[in-house]
Amino acid sequence: MSALENFPRITPFLWFDSNAEEAVGFYLTVFKNSRHLSELRTADDSRGPKGSILTVAFELDGQKFTAINGGPMFKFTEAISFVVRCDSQQEVDDYWSKLSAGGSEGQCGWLKDKFGLSWQIVPARLPELIANPKSMEAMLRMKKLDIAELERAAQA
Repeated sequence: MSALENFPRITPFLWFDSNAEEAVGFYLTVFKNSRHLSELRTADDSRGPKGSILTVAFELDGQKFTAINGGPMFKFTEAISFVVRCDSQQEVDDYWSKLSAGGSEGQCGWLKDKFGLSWQIVPARLPELIANPKSMEAMLRMKKLDIAELERAAQA
């Protein structure tokens, strides 16, 4: 049986230069209910030192991913991001703090982590809140989203 037979039909595949194992280790500390699933090591030295990590399969809160040490040819861009739905301001604050550490903060709840991967840290109620134009305006002025401020703007 192939290891892929246990994966969903569509699985995000993340290309790292040579630090996939470090990135996966980091993500496993950020998200609860996460785990390392499997890894594939090089059989020869054509893709790095023999026995080094080529791919790592992992799961973040139920979502399966694969990371590859593919080399420096490709970099992450904002064209792909992962949305983290948060049920409280505490969750927004926690994910924002952990994922932005060593990375960079963007506008409207977006950030890049220290590996260059883009994330959107958003409250579950965001679509409802920004349906109000004043709340939308407030969000456009924010980096990390503030639920109370968005609610105040929606009621103004």
